[in-house]
Amino acid sequence: MSALTYPAVGTIRNEATGLSHHRPGFTVSVIIPAKNEARNIAWVLEHMPLSVDEVIVVDGNSTDRTIEVARAIRPDVVIVSEPGRGKGTAMRTGFEVARGIFVVVLDADGSMDPRDIDLYVEQLAAGADLVKGSRYLTGGGSTDLTRVRSLGNRALLFASNLIYRQSFTELCYGFMALRTSRIPELRLEATGFEIETEIVTKAVRHGFAVAEVPSRESPRISGASNLHAFRDGIRIVRTILREARPWRNRPVAVPVMGATHESVPESWMDQLEERILGEAAVSHDAEVAVAD
Repeated sequence: MSALTYPAVGTIRNEATGLSHHRPGFTVSVIIPAKNEARNIAWVLEHMPLSVDEVIVVDGNSTDRTIEVARAIRPDVVIVSEPGRGKGTAMRTGFEVARGIFVVVLDADGSMDPRDIDLYVEQLAAGADLVKGSRYLTGGGSTDLTRVRSLGNRALLFASNLIYRQSFTELCYGFMALRTSRIPELRLEATGFEIETEIVTKAVRHGFAVAEVPSRESPRISGASNLHAFRDGIRIVRTILREARPWRNRPVAVPVMGATHESVPESWMDQLEERILGEAAVSHDAEVAVAD
């Protein structure tokens, strides 16, 4: 990845707004996966902090004016066509072209506030390799998460923390930031929403320094989400267990945030998978009943 060219550390003034900000000694790329988000992406781009050097919109073959709106709001936006389908494919595509030292990922629907990006970048600058947003930390929250989805998220989080010996407060949330130089170590493969879980679990396995920051989630500005709770929940479960299986039959000690990871017997993991899948089915049935 080639480096961006930018002024030296100092103060930069935006003549259009009259605002000034401090130029840090690093560059920041922002990746926004988008598909038919013409009514939402303008708000996201308009609230992008001045500290962001590069904005990459990975377009999932939109049939509306997503690309035109993005270019109208931010003429320097980098538009990349997604080569396949799914959020995971879009994120991996964005990672391949990002040129910043740090890379931040957020949604195009307006549910995540771009003005929080600097909070993530501060943690990366302080030494973190992965910074993940949490709706469950003090200062975070959600006005979009249903009770059933929250219960499902907490079940997945419990299983992940148990297997990987962590104490994270959030697992299935896409507002995150990484040190670009470490992304190739993860060898990401996910094509769907489970990529968020793949990033976290592989970061733990590879000894990344992981930090969490509070994040507030709002309802999307317009349109419907592409998330399918049951289908994507199953894929997340399988990702959690698949990434843990290489640890079986051998001791593993990976220091991440002071935690020690030990292998989990495969038979126990199989039992856990069966239990989680069963609970996911119950949560799905409950959400369908509520919808009806």
